[in-house]
Amino acid sequence: MAGLLLAAGRGARFGTPKALVEYAGESLLDRGVRLLAEGGCDPVVVVLGAADAPVRGALAVRNPDWATGMGSSLRAGLAALPGQATAVVVALVDQPLIRPGAVRALIAARAGLAVATYAGRRRNPVLIAREHFAEVARLATGDVGARAFIAAHPELVTEVPCDGHGDPADIDTPADLAALQPE
Repeated sequence: MAGLLLAAGRGARFGTPKALVEYAGESLLDRGVRLLAEGGCDPVVVVLGAADAPVRGALAVRNPDWATGMGSSLRAGLAALPGQATAVVVALVDQPLIRPGAVRALIAARAGLAVATYAGRRRNPVLIAREHFAEVARLATGDVGARAFIAAHPELVTEVPCDGHGDPADIDTPADLAALQPE
């Protein structure tokens, strides 16, 4: 089971690439790698773009088309996965409150397409089996990652409740970060 962390964006609303932002003494990049690794993913691949950052414990892949949106980063990451990866858990760098239990729950679902839910709403991370990689990549355009594939194939989706495994809140602005800071 591979892990894929999408961390290529420039963080326009934040003012700096979110991969470089720190939360609770740890960069969002390092936190995302740890989420996937502790959740049971090996290897972990990180897609970078707007910023170069040191990546520890994972394979870094550069997306030269990062400015076109998340779709190109998902395509770059899927293409970089080793051939023995039967599936991948895809996470986003700007959701620091998701815990490894969410990744473990997706893996335990033993589904070809599993989506974490929180309070009944579909969010991230998402698990995608290898047999879907090509179509996921084909449908991933602009700022749409796997969402187009999920919408096109509702019969494949296994929803996995992850309410006890963190909060899917994402950090888009410095105010979002300040609101999440531990007291």
